[in-house]
Amino acid sequence: MPSMAEREPFRWPVRVYWEDTDAGGVVYHASYLRFLERARTEWLRALGIGQMAFKETTGLAFLVREMQLDFLRAALLDDELTVTVAVKERRAASILFGQTIARADGACLVRANVRVACVDTRRMRAVAIPADLIPEPSP
Repeated sequence: MPSMAEREPFRWPVRVYWEDTDAGGVVYHASYLRFLERARTEWLRALGIGQMAFKETTGLAFLVREMQLDFLRAALLDDELTVTVAVKERRAASILFGQTIARADGACLVRANVRVACVDTRRMRAVAIPADLIPEPSP
């Protein structure tokens, strides 16, 4: 397995549909949150981690703890987007992701920092992330 330093950010394609937009065909701000979430979910799948199976076998889940979003430009109906996921920091019980959403022409639309916490779903308390689950970020 390549080190984090050798890895490119994970990329996930998204197409903008009517349901993602307002009446003017501009992506509604909350839709970007769904795009970011889907990309993190697919990143986990690419690592071989299905969230439901992970929850059922460990009793753990990843919950969003904090988000910082910078909306730079608007996406429009039918735009082809790419959402990236990169691990910026891994703590004992949380991961900080750096994410972007860009149009097919390369224009960056959204920059986000998203911290997720590993939580014991029975007690709803933060717990340590299993050591071999998520790779360490690059320096």
